[in-house]
Amino acid sequence: MSDASRRDTLPADRHTRGAAKHEIPEAMRNDVRMLGGLLGQVLTEYGSAGLFEDVEALRELAIAALEDPGSDALSRAEELVDSFSAERAEEVARAFTCYFHLTNLAEEQHRVRTLRARDGDVPLAEQRPSDSVAAAFSHLAEEVGREEAERRLARLEFHPVLTAHPTEARRNAVAASVRRLGILLDQRDDPRLGRGALEENRRELLGEVDNLWRTAQLRPANPSPLDEVRTSLAVFDSSLVDVFVASYRRLDDWLQGEERGLRTPKAPAFVRLGTWIGGDRDGNPNVTASVTRQAAAQSADRILAALEDAARRAGLALTLDDRFAEPSPALKALWARQRQLDQELTEQVAAHSPGESHRRVLLFVTERIAATRRRDADLAYPDAAALRADLAVVQESLVQAGAARAAHGDLQDLIWLVETFGFHLSEMEVRQHSKVHAQTLAWLEDPESVPSPAVPPEEVLETFRAIAAVQERHGVDACRRYIVSFTQSAQNLADVYALAERALGSAEAAPVLDVIPLFETFDDLQAAPRILEEMLALEPVRRRLEQTGRRVEVMLGYSDSAKDVGPVSATLALYEAQARIAAWAQENDIVLTQFHGRGGALGRGGGPANRAILAQPPHSVDLRFKVTEQGEVISARYGNPAIAVRHIEQVAAATLMASAPSTERRNAQAAERYADLASRLDAVSRERFFELIRADGFAPWFAEVTPQEEIGLLAIGSRPSRRGLSVESLEDLRAIPWNFAWTQARINLTGWFGLGTALEAVGDLELLRRAYAEWPLFATMIDNVEMSLAKTDRRIAVRYLELGERTDLAEKVVTELDLTTRWVLDITGHERLLEGHRVLGRAVQLRNPYVDALSLIQLRALRTLRDSSRELDAQEVEDQQRLLLLTLKGVAAGLQNTG
Repeated sequence: MSDASRRDTLPADRHTRGAAKHEIPEAMRNDVRMLGGLLGQVLTEYGSAGLFEDVEALRELAIAALEDPGSDALSRAEELVDSFSAERAEEVARAFTCYFHLTNLAEEQHRVRTLRARDGDVPLAEQRPSDSVAAAFSHLAEEVGREEAERRLARLEFHPVLTAHPTEARRNAVAASVRRLGILLDQRDDPRLGRGALEENRRELLGEVDNLWRTAQLRPANPSPLDEVRTSLAVFDSSLVDVFVASYRRLDDWLQGEERGLRTPKAPAFVRLGTWIGGDRDGNPNVTASVTRQAAAQSADRILAALEDAARRAGLALTLDDRFAEPSPALKALWARQRQLDQELTEQVAAHSPGESHRRVLLFVTERIAATRRRDADLAYPDAAALRADLAVVQESLVQAGAARAAHGDLQDLIWLVETFGFHLSEMEVRQHSKVHAQTLAWLEDPESVPSPAVPPEEVLETFRAIAAVQERHGVDACRRYIVSFTQSAQNLADVYALAERALGSAEAAPVLDVIPLFETFDDLQAAPRILEEMLALEPVRRRLEQTGRRVEVMLGYSDSAKDVGPVSATLALYEAQARIAAWAQENDIVLTQFHGRGGALGRGGGPANRAILAQPPHSVDLRFKVTEQGEVISARYGNPAIAVRHIEQVAAATLMASAPSTERRNAQAAERYADLASRLDAVSRERFFELIRADGFAPWFAEVTPQEEIGLLAIGSRPSRRGLSVESLEDLRAIPWNFAWTQARINLTGWFGLGTALEAVGDLELLRRAYAEWPLFATMIDNVEMSLAKTDRRIAVRYLELGERTDLAEKVVTELDLTTRWVLDITGHERLLEGHRVLGRAVQLRNPYVDALSLIQLRALRTLRDSSRELDAQEVEDQQRLLLLTLKGVAAGLQNTG
């Protein structure tokens, strides 16, 4: 390799990750030390001679290599790894992977500890608008007046959509073990625990760490789509069933002030949960019409069970005597109707609630929810609206009786639950590629014209029948959105309506559909306004607009646009597309929701969601934010209730503030002021990106220097990693393994490549620093790149690049890495990466040496598999592939990122 990319050449200390020093809080350090000690004890007890010593030796060398980049510690660590037997290498990899799960847990617990400690400590006047919905509302009210702020709050919508590509790299059994460890670790913060209780807790922790160590990290096979559904439902059970309502309650308590619990709630149920799990069939033959039906049924069963439980608890607690809370005429009429439905059951309920009209009505409501779950047609509710109406009668009767606190306590929580989840829990969204629709229609006209359809035409038609069946059973909202991947014309949308009619026999019999275009590539983003204009001419679209109050959703793909033109051009193109689509909506009196197909990795639009929202073009958010929540992001954001409530608050606050005149004015002015800079960054970064990915032989070189091909062997999701083309082409490679592979190679190229050259071409540091201070989009991009660079390791990266024979391509990567790092640090004014991000900086610092150790083990496996000078037997190939897959899991856990 050249001087610039030679193995042990590092930028100056201010450019390295290892130089960053962020003090680890003592409580967190104690948790890490304790959990690490428990793991060490387990490794010693495991009985594999010398295992603990080998793990410690590698750990110490990795730490030394970071603390003294000029030493030979990293080379010595490589030598140690190379000396391991295949069995020992696998054991060490498992040990470091377990350590990451424990470290992540300690960090999560400290975040929870911090949130609890500061809850309510910061006066509202001192909070930033992004700190809470209350702070955002307060700031907004100062700009537009309280009455207008309340109107805007009532229109607030946050729509997270859970997706299963990828699923978490860790398997469910591992995730369950980590959850149990989290509960035990949280118990240790209880000040009431005495010494004996703490020792007992430590014994249970040790047992669970031992369980984690002995649990296989690798799945024996890829999960099925229904496995993925069950994984998402586990998150619902552990947190989502409570956190949305908890967010509403926190907001309402603040809005009501001293009258909290006495007045009609002002906080709207502003969250609607969506899911692609069981509905997204684009490139995934495992998602069938049958799977979609089953997924919807499982979700409905889960929410009905939760509603039944919540209603029963609220009903049993509602022991108000009629003498002190007189029932209203409407409540008495409701009871009479209930008696008509089932006299025997009402008599049983009444016998247990003498003189307690509100209680007996609500307990009978509970029985109707149970009947809905078991599909008892005589007693079941027809839909969630009917349940909501009954609950309103009970609530209004309590208010009229002067029992306002009973009306607005558990009963209100139940009402919020119904408004948020309905009878379906999550709104199932179906997605399919536009080419599949066109191909199916062509086949229906002339089967010989399409001899080998990508998807069996009958399965395509059966999908629409499944949508109709789900709507019939669970309501229209349970499954009405149909997303068309790679929308390139209005005809792609018309095809969906045509297929629905063919499947059900007529337009009248077809299910209700909101067909959503998904613009993914750079060219498609540019063409979006024209396509949307043509869409308005479609008769089914016009009919639907009349029914919905002219509501339209448009989805924007971050993954493929970044893979298409590079991260910088994609960021700018997405901003421009959003601005033009928002202008189109205003011109056509459309109530627009822009759906952001963002991922966990920065190359897929990842990064802090609240900052991204506040950097969007004027009118592009307009109080509605919809976003995909993918893979490990679901667990990270929603797995712990305290963290989930914080995330929801931050997103809701940003969504509210994005409509503030000051925010829209700032973004509009900055976009105009820095339009020339944007144009320059776009052109230069794209050209640099194309120099790399369009170079002859790039695709096979990419497969050589990263574990891209091996990712396809990792059982992390039901979706294939590519659509079928060979390694000679990147065109058909999915964006997820594209990002995952670069992350595993410790290069993170998809988050920053091209930016350094573009900034160098601009060359005006004063201008760039001014843009960083005044232009939110640019500031967000620079900060996200800084995070990406912090998870990049130049020393490790060059070792991966050496796996290939193309020193010219390796030179491009390393040169761009150094250039981008230097310019980002100069613009931010930081001496070290993440200097201004204390929490994230210490997280990276804590993990770095252990990620490095796993990367060296992965490199060992890759070198062996790539070595053409010797032929491996079947057992050797299997051993090296298993070792590689273990390290893929471990590095993903350490970096807290897959794709």
